Amino acid sequence: MASIGKIARRTFLFGTLAIAGGAAFGVWQVRRPAPNPLKPGDGESTLNAFVLIDGEGVSIIAPRAEMGQGTHTTWAALVAEELDVDFADIRVIHGPPAKAYFNSAMMGEGLPNKGYDASAFQESLADAMGGIGKLLNLQVTGGSTAMKDGFERMRVAGAGAREMLKGAAAARLGVSASELRTENGAVIAPDGTTLPYTDLAAEAAEIDPPEVALRDPSEWRYLGKSLPRVDMVGKATGTAAFAVDTRLPGMKFAAVRRSPKRGGMLSYDDNPTRGMPGVEKVVDLGDGVAVIASNTWLAQQAVDAIEVVWDDAPYPDDTDAMMQTIEAGFDTSPNSTMRDDGDVESLPAGATELTAEYRLPFLAHATMEPMNATAWIRPEGLTLWSGNQGPTFTRDACAAEAGIDAEQVEVITTVMGGGFGRRGELDFSVLATRVAKAVPGTPVQVTWSREEDMTQDFYRPAAIARMRGAVQDGAAVMMDASVSAPSVTQQALARWIGFGPGGPDKVHVEGLFNQPYAIPNYRVRGYHADLAVPIGFWRSVGNSINGFVHESFMDEMAHAAGADPLEFRLTLARAEWGPAAAVLEAVKEMSGWTGETPDGIGRGVAMCYSFGSPVAMVIEVADQDGAIRITRAWIAADVGTVLDPGITETQLTGGMVYGLSAAMTEEITFAEGAVEQRNFPDYDPLRMPQMPACEVRVLETMEHLGGVGEIGTPPAPPALANAIFDLTGTRIRTLPMNKEVDFFV
Repeated sequence: MASIGKIARRTFLFGTLAIAGGAAFGVWQVRRPAPNPLKPGDGESTLNAFVLIDGEGVSIIAPRAEMGQGTHTTWAALVAEELDVDFADIRVIHGPPAKAYFNSAMMGEGLPNKGYDASAFQESLADAMGGIGKLLNLQVTGGSTAMKDGFERMRVAGAGAREMLKGAAAARLGVSASELRTENGAVIAPDGTTLPYTDLAAEAAEIDPPEVALRDPSEWRYLGKSLPRVDMVGKATGTAAFAVDTRLPGMKFAAVRRSPKRGGMLSYDDNPTRGMPGVEKVVDLGDGVAVIASNTWLAQQAVDAIEVVWDDAPYPDDTDAMMQTIEAGFDTSPNSTMRDDGDVESLPAGATELTAEYRLPFLAHATMEPMNATAWIRPEGLTLWSGNQGPTFTRDACAAEAGIDAEQVEVITTVMGGGFGRRGELDFSVLATRVAKAVPGTPVQVTWSREEDMTQDFYRPAAIARMRGAVQDGAAVMMDASVSAPSVTQQALARWIGFGPGGPDKVHVEGLFNQPYAIPNYRVRGYHADLAVPIGFWRSVGNSINGFVHESFMDEMAHAAGADPLEFRLTLARAEWGPAAAVLEAVKEMSGWTGETPDGIGRGVAMCYSFGSPVAMVIEVADQDGAIRITRAWIAADVGTVLDPGITETQLTGGMVYGLSAAMTEEITFAEGAVEQRNFPDYDPLRMPQMPACEVRVLETMEHLGGVGEIGTPPAPPALANAIFDLTGTRIRTLPMNKEVDFFV
């Protein structure tokens, strides 16, 4: 009998679960998917692309990356809610690359609206655009879309499978399916006859999926509650298999060393390495070298001993020159004017004008599990063990590297020790394939050192923003914002799909053009800076830059207007969009905000709308012997529907920590073309003694589901900067903040 794991790993599911029907009424129809190419063994059946049943029970294929954010837990709950199985009995596997697992929510995020102002037609259009993801093989985890993508389709998958099982039971018992009910993984007849799903699965798999109606939230048993994480036991006991834990018979280990200047390799001398114990092979990578050895430590020692002459960098040599290039972006035509309300050219009579410039550095992803992948090339093809956020893109890129068809590549996507966008890149998997080509027939695990990880990242871009505003009678009457930076979208999509899209770059100005404040004269322009530093998607992407800029400047305008910073925002938010005002009101109540703070204490507020969700945050700081200590934090978010309160709270808190780390101490700088930060002592995240006491409140007033995973990051830096201003009178406009203040450690 084939095992579930083997089926899921070796099979490409090209069938898709097509969903259509009256979404507004909660009624869906599960249409027949394309022929399912699974070849299950005896007693194993697939009812659709997401539900697999064998003699041991039900497995859910949850093809979004599990990076610690709880995606697999909630996707399992979505199916369990409709399938009538005990949540504790469900097994979850990631599944292979397949069209069936395209992200149905990501493409809709590209519509040129603010998001919060989307009409019913625009919401429908966004849903329709999701189908483009299928054409692009867009099996991607990112953009805080996992729950938006799975919320309906996984419940439909569960409901459809349930009705197929009832149909099989009805045929066997000679009764109508409407007379049957389901409970705890079984179909139950009126006379009490109980047929387990495991006994019915083979017959159910032959039934066409019928029309289904999704249950009302009032009937939910799992959704809306904090559930035990499906990955918790494995991670707590050390038995969870990350990519770096992969072990295979006869496996070898490799370490890599590539150009710190990202400009290629001119020559190398590996004579000092060849005689080292345990070294088996030196591999020329083209832009670097790898050493294959009997263990990772020996491979790392050996590759470090190779003498290499590197080519020059394709970008300016140092950070100052790069920032000059970014500044020069303002001299070009804007790529976008995503918002242009009223008239920003004419200052209203009697208004007070103010200007400010903000600068933000490059940032690394710095995942706890360094980049790694294991590749095994055999005559039948390539098998790859990789913790990645884009299985279909990974498969295709590795197939090209190996010179084989995509159908000959098996990608086993593991759980991941952090991603934040970094594991959406293809380089670490392609590099493992390249190394494995040197030893066909032998599995090779390629592990990057922390130094290699830090210097070979695709960084969050540096940026400069120029702000001009006006206040009058205690309110904001004008905001004119411009931001210049290299384009993440252009670079990253070129790596994924071979080209960067044209037209206005919405990601470039997100968090700046789409903030729900009723400012009558409001313009936002985005400028692309031509800079070849490798950049990529970083947690909350453009919002991570523009959230700091927008909410810092809002604070400056509030003070220029002589207004309380929170009340200043509330007035503008109430006039624009209720949910934005509601989260501000929530943190006001939670923190006991009065606008007054005692000596030695400072408080700052920020509100950022991103990924469909508004988040407000109040940060409190204290003077501790001349150092800034973050003492307390209050977070309020509206995500529409809370699918798991515990996971939602931890994601908001974790996002805040990621944002505070970036604000306080983190930056990537360059000297002589190379990154200067090489390990955590040089790139210091928030430490445990620096963590503030945190209170979270999650609201559910929005009609549509909002994102969660990234939304806690954007408001953290400006809330902290505004708190420091409240405490010290120092207005910080350049990150990281430790250049201007000392933080408690």
